[in-house]
Amino acid sequence: MKQLLLVVMLLAISPSMAEERLAVWPDLAPGETTRLVGEAQPRLANENPPVTRVINITRPTFTIHLAPKPNGTGVLILPGGGFGKVVPDKEGTEVAEWLNRIGVSAFVLSYRTKSGADDSGWARPLQDAQRSLALIRSRANEWGLKPDRIGLLGLSAGGNVAARLLSASGRLTYERIDKIDDVPHRPDFALLIYPWNIYDSERGELIDGASVPKNCPPVFLVHTDDDRSSSLGSVLFYAGLKRHGIPAELHVYGNGGHGYGLRPVASSQISSWPDHAAHWLDTRSFLKH
Repeated sequence: MKQLLLVVMLLAISPSMAEERLAVWPDLAPGETTRLVGEAQPRLANENPPVTRVINITRPTFTIHLAPKPNGTGVLILPGGGFGKVVPDKEGTEVAEWLNRIGVSAFVLSYRTKSGADDSGWARPLQDAQRSLALIRSRANEWGLKPDRIGLLGLSAGGNVAARLLSASGRLTYERIDKIDDVPHRPDFALLIYPWNIYDSERGELIDGASVPKNCPPVFLVHTDDDRSSSLGSVLFYAGLKRHGIPAELHVYGNGGHGYGLRPVASSQISSWPDHAAHWLDTRSFLKH
């Protein structure tokens, strides 16, 4: 009853999330003892448009947003939230709406949130993302997708997880559960949008777990020069792609800060990144029917 109440409250607070929702794991997620879909925090005063922040997620799910005029490409979206929460609208459903407009079906993941001081923050979301990609690919025909056109888009903390997933070279970070885990979870392309904290300032290089492998798929990256989560992370990731001859595109805007999603920022051109991304996807043939 309590779980039902949480779901109703979440959908009432964020109507845009009232889409078909699918559980990532068949039962309890790895290492979990509860099935909490999360609860929305109170909205911040004077935040317009408002932003939803969901905490206490132990049962990850994703919402399904099929494109009205699909071209066969699908993208798993990993929102940000600093690992302690997930932002499913500003960095989730709003991105899904943009992808739908260019013919791409989208899946917004509400991954597990940080459970305590000894939790790395990224490890459980990485498991959830790997499982979700395999699950989406396993149902590609049902959703009108081409199994070789499944992408990954991570924003902020979601971008950190996405970078780690790309660096894992298809290696599962959890024990196999069922036949879904036999389906490849490697994305065919990725978009890293202001990936959070993937630069180690002490060592002057990418963080452990974020080295670019030779089999990394094509990647599109966005950052701003004035983002305290340094753009050097995106720059070094791009450099790794370039060294391996992997198709990539990097945009570092002069200003715009962090956490903008698709929304405009005063005196910045950061809101133009979706146009650049759509062009890149088109040149890589991911928007063609």
